[in-house]
Amino acid sequence: MQVSEIQKRAKELDEARRIRIVKPDEVDFEKYIKANDIGQKVRDAEGFLEEVREDFINPKEEPQQTMPWPKTHQGFGFRAGEVTLYAGGNGGGKSMVTGQIALHLIKQGQKVMIASFEMKPKRTLTRMLRQFAGENIYNPMYVNKQKHLLELVDRLQMFSYNKLWLYDQQGTVTSQQVIAVSRYSAVELGVQHIFIDSLMKCVSGEDDYNAQKMFVDELTALARDHNVHIHLIHHIRKLASEEIQPNKNDIKGSGAISDQVDNVLMVWRNKKKEHQAQTGPVDPMIPDAMLMCEKQRNGEAEDWYSLWYHKDSQQFVEYDNSVPMSFDNGGKF
Repeated sequence: MQVSEIQKRAKELDEARRIRIVKPDEVDFEKYIKANDIGQKVRDAEGFLEEVREDFINPKEEPQQTMPWPKTHQGFGFRAGEVTLYAGGNGGGKSMVTGQIALHLIKQGQKVMIASFEMKPKRTLTRMLRQFAGENIYNPMYVNKQKHLLELVDRLQMFSYNKLWLYDQQGTVTSQQVIAVSRYSAVELGVQHIFIDSLMKCVSGEDDYNAQKMFVDELTALARDHNVHIHLIHHIRKLASEEIQPNKNDIKGSGAISDQVDNVLMVWRNKKKEHQAQTGPVDPMIPDAMLMCEKQRNGEAEDWYSLWYHKDSQQFVEYDNSVPMSFDNGGKF
């Protein structure tokens, strides 16, 4: 093989390994806005009864994926066909939590699509790279910083090969565009987990409760129809103090949203501890954040989980002395 052919093949392989960025002009919105299988949803009861009979004869445990923290594994799991709502205040750590969860889902062999309308794909990936590396990638102490960073990028490419897509559009979008992109991702890309950041970017206004309700209703139907899990990020209303731990009644907008989704996870940062740390020592046993399961429709537990923030990696870890988690075993997979 000649040198030019080798270079061409190397370029093709490199392109194949890249994380896929889905641009708006690649999606036929009209084709994917509406479901096309309405007739298939009307079935004779006999077919459903056969499924019930099979469950009794050969009971199977419903497959589910876990969150990154082992302490949560017994109490919570992500099931296909469901919608999980993450809610918290501005700067409360929602995007960092969901980025870490997305990496953990990829580690479990799942295909993930991230549609962030608040951050460009480049910024999203840079944050995820830092969490993936488990270290501060901007540390000036590296002897050969550029070489180290490029090696980390290569590792993330290999780790996420054919498992990670990002939708490239920022700002406000129409709810129908989001539905179309989500259905396209499920049907054409085989994606199993879809992250949407955030709900308020997908509807016309904060006070349009009917639009919020209709959009979430469409998302829940899409999740069931295509057997995917949708992760929807949302905000809470402004509370009297940042030190107050929110609950699902504090979710901004329509009160029906928490009723519509299957799971509700509240994300809360301990701002009181952060403020105390600026003036003196703090008790390391007090958590930096709480992940609170306020609803789990098809699960048994609704637990609260204490987490600690590892600043260098921007990961949340299980205990105050925990080390950052590794997603690819240091490049050895």
